[in-house]
Amino acid sequence: MSLETACLITGMMKENCYILSDRELAPGDCVLIDPGDDAGKISSFLREQGLRPMAILLTHGHFDHITAVPELLETYKDVKVYACKDEIGMLGDAGINLSEHFLRPVELTDIEPLSDGEDIELLGHGFKVIETPGHTAGSCCYYEEKEKLLYSGDTLFRSSYGRTDLPTGSEEEMGKSLNEKLFTLPEDVKVYPGHDAPTSIGFERKHNPGAI
Repeated sequence: MSLETACLITGMMKENCYILSDRELAPGDCVLIDPGDDAGKISSFLREQGLRPMAILLTHGHFDHITAVPELLETYKDVKVYACKDEIGMLGDAGINLSEHFLRPVELTDIEPLSDGEDIELLGHGFKVIETPGHTAGSCCYYEEKEKLLYSGDTLFRSSYGRTDLPTGSEEEMGKSLNEKLFTLPEDVKVYPGHDAPTSIGFERKHNPGAI
């Protein structure tokens, strides 16, 4: 049993779109995390790998993490889109999610709401929802506890963290999310951020400017 994580860099912001699969437990299925742009590129990769998405997980609502969603939903029917309940307003408003200022307006309305601590069963794996407000009010991370994998969106980067000066952001909440939630995870948890290279919780405890 092993969860595979592939990464496609998408859009002008060089956002990391993750494609999760387990060919033993769920052959042919995959989960997309933050398909930010370049829907054609994502679809081509899925065809080459013989994969079809069963769900889309969104870490937050900014345009560079959601722009490919409408086109992907046209190609792949009956795929559910999940996000933290506190992010639904942003996802449905092209002004707040900033998409009307870049590329094309995106407003997502058919969202499965998630709450802190909730577990989602996908691909034969459990993903725990960790609400991490700060970058946005409804930012969240997805944690596969058995394999110690964290998909952190724009909450936690390698030696950095997401900016807090955009709509619904909060520096105070970011500090709480990092130190009271993420940095309490085991140090050998591998972190897949929304931009740039993977890291680990242990490394970030020592080197992240947000660590207390």
